[in-house]
Amino acid sequence: MKNILIPTDFSENAHNAIRYALDYFAEIPVNFYILHSSSKGKLQVDPEFEGFFDSEIQTVQNTTSLLKAEITTCRISTKNSEHNFFALEEDSNLVEAIRKQVSEKEIDYILMGTKGASKNNSSDMGSNTVEVITKVKCPIMIIPGDARFVGVKNIAFVTDYNCVYRNKVISTLSETLSLHNAPLRVLHVKSNNSDLSVTQTDNKGFLHYFFREKKHSFHFVENKELETGIENFVETWEISLVSIVAKNLNFIQRLLLRPAVKFVSYHTHVPFLVIHE
Repeated sequence: MKNILIPTDFSENAHNAIRYALDYFAEIPVNFYILHSSSKGKLQVDPEFEGFFDSEIQTVQNTTSLLKAEITTCRISTKNSEHNFFALEEDSNLVEAIRKQVSEKEIDYILMGTKGASKNNSSDMGSNTVEVITKVKCPIMIIPGDARFVGVKNIAFVTDYNCVYRNKVISTLSETLSLHNAPLRVLHVKSNNSDLSVTQTDNKGFLHYFFREKKHSFHFVENKELETGIENFVETWEISLVSIVAKNLNFIQRLLLRPAVKFVSYHTHVPFLVIHE
């Protein structure tokens, strides 16, 4: 039984994240915890998380009603009788609330709905995403507002091969591949005209050995063209999920928080899985 935590501000982005979660985990038993956090008894917008809380301010009574309605909708929408839903309310900021529930409920994954990119507004998921990634040690799936679950064809793992892949990273990746019987496409972000060092070669070899019984392949993109290279890779290889290790914060910021000035289309529909060691 998996335990999944989904923060909500009752916006369309949050609703979409819940819908995506129901489809993504459709085949396995799951306890879904739908969390709303607020301070001083109201749905107030904390400036620290301004990119996330963009719905109208509601009273505590309305919050409770909205959560109940959300749970009812989930129970109607799910096709799996082993999906259970629980409403959570916290009078604290988002990171504190998530950290508490991750510990108490033994959460396996956090799913966060976000605004996708548009041609007139580059993707910026707000400081809340970085806060949760850096301060909560739990795998986080980031679901763009335009993401729709249509199955998982290929899963990308973006890496520079500079870190040792510890058990948590490998087990989360392996579990993700097995859940949808999907191939792994390892994408190396390389410096210009640079060859792999001995350490990088060893780390790449470890990935090849560990996933030897699963379909996988290795690819690379030049660092200076990271956003464009990954966009092309996502489209060419029909990538349904992009995964990355949380310690590679520079990559995460480039891919998720500061995309190229030009329109990067994968931000609008491809979820990201950020894995902690």
